[in-house]
Amino acid sequence: MNKEYFRTTSFRIASFLFAKDFTLVGVNKLDHKTSEFVFIDTPEREALIHAFDYSAENDPQVVLDARKLYMAEKTLKEKLYRDY
Repeated sequence: MNKEYFRTTSFRIASFLFAKDFTLVGVNKLDHKTSEFVFIDTPEREALIHAFDYSAENDPQVVLDARKLYMAEKTLKEKLYRDY
């Protein structure tokens, strides 16, 4: 397994990471229903995802501008559906 990349099939995690300015290097279509988002990994990624899943509602690590999250979701959806 290549440690320099982080891969996820979770759209919510991918949107969060993209909105937090993680670098997306690709979207791999695994089958007609599932895609994998590939990011350059960082030392902070694991703690950030843990905070996203388990922290308090107003934890500064996970608070995002709604517009930034919306644009992240929109961009990822465009990449997902580009080839369909």
